[in-house]
Amino acid sequence: MANTMQSEATMKAAGARAASRRMGMLTSAQKNDALERIASALVEKQARILEVNVGDVARGRERGLNESFADRMLLTPERIEAIARDVRAVAALPDPVGEVIDTQTRPNGLRVQRIRVPLGVIGAIYESRPNVTVDIAVLCLKSGNAVVLRSGSDAHATSAVLAEIVTREAEAAGLPAGAVQFIESTDRAEVGVMLRAQESIDLMIPRGGADLIARVSAEATMPVVTGGIGVCHTYIDTAADLNMARAIVVNAKTRRVSICNALDTILVHQAVAEQVIPSLAAALGERGVTLHADARAATLASSGAPVVPVQIEDYDREWLSLDCSMRVVNSYDEALAHIEAHGSGHSEAIITSDETTAQRFLREVDAAAVYVNASTQFTDGGEFGLGVEFGISTQKMHARGPMGLRELTSYKWVITGAGQTRP
Repeated sequence: MANTMQSEATMKAAGARAASRRMGMLTSAQKNDALERIASALVEKQARILEVNVGDVARGRERGLNESFADRMLLTPERIEAIARDVRAVAALPDPVGEVIDTQTRPNGLRVQRIRVPLGVIGAIYESRPNVTVDIAVLCLKSGNAVVLRSGSDAHATSAVLAEIVTREAEAAGLPAGAVQFIESTDRAEVGVMLRAQESIDLMIPRGGADLIARVSAEATMPVVTGGIGVCHTYIDTAADLNMARAIVVNAKTRRVSICNALDTILVHQAVAEQVIPSLAAALGERGVTLHADARAATLASSGAPVVPVQIEDYDREWLSLDCSMRVVNSYDEALAHIEAHGSGHSEAIITSDETTAQRFLREVDAAAVYVNASTQFTDGGEFGLGVEFGISTQKMHARGPMGLRELTSYKWVITGAGQTRP
């Protein structure tokens, strides 16, 4: 069994490597045609996609998956239409391949340029969200990369159908056969095979829970970009517009609870706690949120929402549910210290009308996305103009935040001379 698994991963990674040598030579028109075909086929084949997805979701619920996880897996006609729109949005973006990043002419007459090129072969290991199959594949194709996809077992059947559609339409548009490879096996040993395939895969990007990310980081023999774990805070400053604060916090927590940019901890300055917490708790309570609050916050919130005493480990929790931590802080500096101690480097927000405090927050908070007076739910490739995202990196090299087309490229130095030799 293990040998079969290994041979599949090795074969498909090698196939992607062979295809990648031709991917960098494709024109923008060829790649865009492939993406347009993929978008159309997703809508045309939605009945089949939905039929398979119903089975995945039902099996997941039988295994006891919670509703937030099931929601991640679920596709609807509207969600398939949205996936197709995202594919077309990527097609409409400028092609990064061949972009001249900078040019200089040296004193000896050499022209030195940096030009953007594909990374080569990207490995993607991901969980639960079947739409990720399409998002990753189209970003890789548009950026001139080949890709090896390994879906989680929960939505594997849906992901397989989506990968089949992407592969068929890409090849029908003239893209190299093998540019999109989907690992059929759901055996966990398959992940280990991929992580050792450094001769074929240039970059590995896991997208899933903490256990997956930890395993990939520890075992991968190629570079890894990690992220996606979001312990996100919103700090309500003493100079906050309290109506704005309530609207932003409710959106950040409840718009969609099962995504990594959803709010996990509310920090409230003591000077405005009595004014904002009761109405904020009532608004959150109406939407089914349970607050895990410190003693000061609990006293003010108890009439508006279910409240339980916060545990210290709750401050490090990515809730992904209708739960939220809440703490009253004595100062801006105490809020900053809390974010530094418990944040994951994902998305952090401040609500304030004080420009000096806002600018301090933007400078001092170490996260991939930092907000003033806006919901953290905007941390998303589409919202940032990237079309879709491969994932959200909480690293600092080589990519940070939502990863789009440019983040899936490298560059090469191109030097043009007229016979120069070095003395």
